[in-house]
Amino acid sequence: MNIYHPLEGMIPYVFQSGILAALLVLVLGFAVRRRLADGGVLPDEGFTFRNAMEVLVEFLGDLGQTTMGDEWRKYFPIVGTIFIYILVANLMGLVPGLGGPTSKVETTAAWAIISFMVYNFVGIKTHGWKYVYKLMGPSLWEPEIGGKKWHVRLLAPFFFPLEFVLHFARILTLAVRLLANMFADHTVVALWITMLPIVVPAIFMGLGLMIAFLQAFVFSLLSMIYIGEALDAPH
Repeated sequence: MNIYHPLEGMIPYVFQSGILAALLVLVLGFAVRRRLADGGVLPDEGFTFRNAMEVLVEFLGDLGQTTMGDEWRKYFPIVGTIFIYILVANLMGLVPGLGGPTSKVETTAAWAIISFMVYNFVGIKTHGWKYVYKLMGPSLWEPEIGGKKWHVRLLAPFFFPLEFVLHFARILTLAVRLLANMFADHTVVALWITMLPIVVPAIFMGLGLMIAFLQAFVFSLLSMIYIGEALDAPH
């Protein structure tokens, strides 16, 4: 039994939990923004929600600069949104009676497709039609004809079919990795709460908390790596 049960006949669980996760992200965003407006640039004293969010954003920002290069600020908002949403959705799954959308394939597949579309958009925007060279293997011969250097990719017939399949397989790997880990984690926690509602579930909820952060981090890190690869010039 969960809070979505009364409306499941009209609105599927995954949509209800997904909308709730989005609302929670918006509330968190407004709360942090309001706190920044009230407190200015100086950090709060001690450990507060605002300080925790600033440390988290700074950590992701440094990682984004490392993986995406000088243009990281342009694409960091979408990666940050992916991280925060997945983190909130993962944590929802640890709350008894609440449940999170990341234990459903619809949610993980949707974010995987978004990540896929974003980094390909970045690549096409940056390199134009030359972006397809990334799927055609290395340039083995670079003759200069008419004052222009040409890149001859002799292995393209072999590389392109393989790279094309592997390229789209990223959607599957992103979606399945997140789905499998969160479904297993939420299922284990729910089973222990049912069997032994005291002490033991707390241990698994602690592990679940670590997994929730780790899976959100891995998903966003891979998205940043893919964007960084798309920004690099094909060789």
